[in-house]
Amino acid sequence: MDVRRITITIAGRSYPLNVPSAEEETLRKVGKQIEAMIKDFEQNFDVRDKQDALAMCCLKLGTNAEVAQINNDKNIKDSTERLMNINQFLEELEK
Repeated sequence: MDVRRITITIAGRSYPLNVPSAEEETLRKVGKQIEAMIKDFEQNFDVRDKQDALAMCCLKLGTNAEVAQINNDKNIKDSTERLMNINQFLEELEK
C-alpha cells in the first residue's frame, strides 16, 4: 500500500497526515469543504471564534452523516422487501 504524507489546513492550523494514496484526493476535498463551511458560518452567523465555527461544522457533518445512514437503512429495508416480494412471486409461478 502506497502511503503519502500530506498536510491539510483547517481553521488556520496545519495537520500533517500519512494517508493511503487512494484516500488523498478525498481527504483534500473534505478539508476544502470544511474550510468552506467555516467561512460560511463566520460570514452568515454570529460565530465568535474558530472553535464555534468548527463545532457548527461538526454538528452539520454529523447530522448529514446520520441522515444519510437513516436513508441508506431505509433503502436497504425497502430493497429487501421488494426482493422478498419478487422471490415470493417467482416461487408461486413455479407451482
